Amino acid sequence: MSSYIIDCDPGHDDAVALLFAAKSLSLHGITTVFGNSNVTNTTRNALALLNTAGLKIPVARGARQPLKGSIRSAEHIHGKSGLDGADLKDGKIKPEKKEAHDFLIEAADDVQDLVIIAIGPLTNVAMAIEKEPKIMSYIKEISIMGGSTSFGNVSATAEFNIFADPEAAQIVFSSGIPLRMAGLNVTSTFGISAQQVATLSKSSGFLPRQIGLALNYYLTQQSKIYNRSYAPLHDICAVIPYTHKELIQYQFMHVDVECEGQLTRGQTVCDQRNLFKQVSSKSQQKPNCDVAIASKGEAIIDLVLQSLLDFH
Repeated sequence: MSSYIIDCDPGHDDAVALLFAAKSLSLHGITTVFGNSNVTNTTRNALALLNTAGLKIPVARGARQPLKGSIRSAEHIHGKSGLDGADLKDGKIKPEKKEAHDFLIEAADDVQDLVIIAIGPLTNVAMAIEKEPKIMSYIKEISIMGGSTSFGNVSATAEFNIFADPEAAQIVFSSGIPLRMAGLNVTSTFGISAQQVATLSKSSGFLPRQIGLALNYYLTQQSKIYNRSYAPLHDICAVIPYTHKELIQYQFMHVDVECEGQLTRGQTVCDQRNLFKQVSSKSQQKPNCDVAIASKGEAIIDLVLQSLLDFH
């Protein structure tokens, strides 16, 4: 049976994915990274979620900044804390003394069938690969929420998690580790509705209520910025393949990351030419990633909602 590490930057959709994964999977640990907010906040949010949920899972604090370039935050979406709307108590849980990339290296050495579910910038994973390349042969798979086969959200072509550290993403995509990627082309097409958020907010359980309040804030921001009537829970799509694999459809293709382009920095370049029989396979690079191309979004949200309501 596989064991899992969630590499995350909570973040409203990260929080949902983390709680859902904790209910459904054997979690070896959680590593945090800058992204939706600074790493101090994302680590605090992860610890507070575990404390409120009564979960005992090791948390290792990770990278404060990208390998190259300046920090990009998503606080305009997630608020100053990274998880605005909720009032979660920190509790007595403290992060591990070792840093996230060392935690990942140690886990790759010690744990059989290790899967990393990476739902933030890929800096921690890239740092682990660069420090100890042998882990590339020990990791069973990395499931990434990031990128897109088409449009972006930071720019016309780049999705936030990849844009936040394109150099790190390029290291991961070229590592040879089996990869799967759920990008904006799928994750942004569905989400949790105002009615479903209200159901959580009115729950008798403290944690579901707090998640409902958090998602209400998140939904408001999604409406203001993107004119959406729902709040995409992007990160859950990196977890679902290990709980309900029939709900997301994938296509195996080559994915690379653009690090230099003035207009395309952070773009995941997805070679979909194998859809067309007239294109010679000799002109294509070897596929390296299962890329999400379709999902059963309503079923995914129903599963997530029920999972959250099961907390107290």
